[in-house]
Amino acid sequence: MDDGIFNVSRRGVLAGGVASVAIGQASVALAQEAEDGRPAGDVERMNVDLTVNGTAHSLDLDTRTTLLDTLREHLRLTGTKKGCDHGQCGACTVLVNGERVNSCLSLAVMHQGDQVTTIEGLGQPGNLHPMQDAFVEHDGYQCGYCTPGQICSAVATLAEIRKGIPSHVTEDLTGPMRATNMEMRERMSGNICRCGAYSNIADAMAQVAAADGQGG
Repeated sequence: MDDGIFNVSRRGVLAGGVASVAIGQASVALAQEAEDGRPAGDVERMNVDLTVNGTAHSLDLDTRTTLLDTLREHLRLTGTKKGCDHGQCGACTVLVNGERVNSCLSLAVMHQGDQVTTIEGLGQPGNLHPMQDAFVEHDGYQCGYCTPGQICSAVATLAEIRKGIPSHVTEDLTGPMRATNMEMRERMSGNICRCGAYSNIADAMAQVAAADGQGG
């Protein structure tokens, strides 16, 4: 084979590729600097005030920090789990001002002044929330990874029904709303249990709903 311009070694090709990537990244960084006037790599930060499980926190955060990472990495509340990180499994569900949210899809800066409740705030060993007690009694978990999100979502689900907020399966929009098995399963459909403990979770929720006078 001729030693001309086509005689390039594999190492040479790889080195060229790495150099191209580096040049591309540098171009992006320079473009960002030119666009907003900030030095490349400089991040915007903001002070965020949150009350988590009854305790006030004032945090200096990168504005891109999710509520999930704020709880786990900055406040060390690791009961809230990171599952898919795309809002599809519900493992990261927490309560914000009493309503459930997927904390992986929500930036902390969006919750200035909000009240956040995590699984640690619902109850603790020796003083469990009724829903936590019911999950234990009905074995509403197997590996347990999704359980904190399931319990937060279950608590919010019964609150939604108590307030008369309809779902896609609510048949009578004018009558009293009941925590039927179908209502609870529909509302919990965003919380995935990879172990398949759904029937046990439904039983636990039914017990709490019955004790609260919401039984279907």
